[in-house]
Amino acid sequence: MKSRYGFVKVAAATPLVKVADCRANAEAIDRMTAEAVERGVSVVVFPELSITGYTCGDLFLQSRLLEAGDEALSLLLATPRPIVSIVGMPIYYKNNLYNCAVVIANGKIEGIIPKSYIPNYSEFYESRWFSEGRDIRNTEIVICGQRVRFGTDLLFKVHGVRFGVEICEDLWVPAPPSSDMALAGATLIFNLSATPEILGKHAYLRSLIKQQSARALCGYVYCSAGVGESSTDLVFTGNGIIAENGTIIAARERFVRDERLTVADIDVEHIFNERRRHTSFINLDNRFDILHINLEQPASELERTINPAPFIPADLDEGCREIIAIQTAGLAQRLSHIGCKTAIIGISGGLDSTLALLATVATFDLLGLDRKGIIGVTMPGFGTTDRTYQNALTLMRELGITMREISIRKACEQHFADLGIDPEERGAAYENSQARERTQILMDLANKENGIVIGTGDLSEAALGWATYNGDSMSMYNVNCSIPKTLVRTLVEWCAENDANAQVRATLKDIVATPVSPELLPADNDGNIAQKTEDLVGPYALHDFFIYNFMRNGFAPTKIEYLARRAFDGEFTSEEIRHWLRVFLKRFFSQQFKRSAAPDGPKVGSVSLSPRGDLRMPSDAYAREWLEAMEVRNE
Repeated sequence: MKSRYGFVKVAAATPLVKVADCRANAEAIDRMTAEAVERGVSVVVFPELSITGYTCGDLFLQSRLLEAGDEALSLLLATPRPIVSIVGMPIYYKNNLYNCAVVIANGKIEGIIPKSYIPNYSEFYESRWFSEGRDIRNTEIVICGQRVRFGTDLLFKVHGVRFGVEICEDLWVPAPPSSDMALAGATLIFNLSATPEILGKHAYLRSLIKQQSARALCGYVYCSAGVGESSTDLVFTGNGIIAENGTIIAARERFVRDERLTVADIDVEHIFNERRRHTSFINLDNRFDILHINLEQPASELERTINPAPFIPADLDEGCREIIAIQTAGLAQRLSHIGCKTAIIGISGGLDSTLALLATVATFDLLGLDRKGIIGVTMPGFGTTDRTYQNALTLMRELGITMREISIRKACEQHFADLGIDPEERGAAYENSQARERTQILMDLANKENGIVIGTGDLSEAALGWATYNGDSMSMYNVNCSIPKTLVRTLVEWCAENDANAQVRATLKDIVATPVSPELLPADNDGNIAQKTEDLVGPYALHDFFIYNFMRNGFAPTKIEYLARRAFDGEFTSEEIRHWLRVFLKRFFSQQFKRSAAPDGPKVGSVSLSPRGDLRMPSDAYAREWLEAMEVRNE
């Protein structure tokens, strides 16, 4: 069931139902099951009471309908298929009728689960025909000549992955059975439903599925009755919704008058990793029996879209506002706590210092402080270009902060002479001495002005160690510390679109268009930036993708490489992705000592490299296991 790299292909199947025509319904189920096999699906779920139809009413009390249901199930078993199918039908047991899910694989009934909670309110009156099954446990019944486990104490395991089944109303109750299933190790939950459509219900249903998949840290596959169900009093629209850990990854269009499979690849490895991370996710294994299903593992292609920019909020406007608010709240608390009304910040005309300045300005406005208390310092050096210099000056002037210009050239030349550094040998000492000189200026100016130095370094630079130790890596509070470079760019773009000052907008847009550079090497003959960061350490789009999947999802390098090839198809070659992934791994492990000394700063997203928070990593760890894992290439 588990495909390469931990993905499982699942489907919600909505057939055309003929109420009370069990044979026709079985034929439709078999037809869609065959289609699911062709698409490489491992588990397909059909709607509630899909063999008989949900709206049979008092026909459920007719012996012939129950016999026809058993006959239809026999027809499905007579055509073995290498897939797990979950179908709905009524089951008669000990003088009571139960609304059940029947789990089938390769012509065998693997188990039957009764509906735990029977609704009997508003448009529902199921208790007229069905009994609640939540107390049925450790029971066997004989159906279609097979002795089968029957009860709500069942989970199923195929190819190493556990899944559970609940039925419609079970999801809507205060404590859904799927919560206990998840705590017992089920990473996938399948729901057979027949929810009728009424105004506003669909939005609530989506929210319910998202929340349950998030709370239970699972994949949730929901399938509801559609075209063909009786329209006497209700309308059924054929919902097929597939969610993973709080996100809907596939959904069927409603009100479509045809049969359709809703297919998605659920990342089970991601779910396992999330549960391992959440230590409050306890184990209730002893409440369920695990039934093992022997089945061929299907070959399938991944049909899932991989987001190349996982750090960028889906709702850009709301996300950007919240990020700025978090930065602002953190800095406001620090300034208030120490009674400080002055902030010192180095302004280079680049992305990071621009975002830090915008957050600092927002903080001073929040606290009712004069913006003149923000001292922006531009410190031109050997690599400063006129473009970044002018952008820095314009931004400071238009934002109304205090401007200072302190050149580092003479101080660095004296420093070179003192240390015997040949300025023509532009190695690490040549570059890093400039970064440390700038930091010294900011720190000493902060002492003079009774202020604090605002850090500008971002999460991507910290992950790669692309910062000078005790230089630009150091500050008194870093508002950008957990914001990756791709998100920094997005935030500055968003600020540009939302600033009322035309000159600020134009300057921010030009800053976004400027190549990322530390500007520590002289410009080229045309005065343009010669030292481009992404030429040296790799594209930030790739590195941020690597950071997210390495830190947030805990994926192995082979899976990260596989996902990156899909996410950046046509943008980067496989060789480029592989090369820069190796660079990322080497730098991430070797540069931990810099992160161990990181200053305070607010956590903004789900990934943080703070040594006091999310990343407790030894500085002496080796990357060999991760690098060697890449030697076995999975195409």
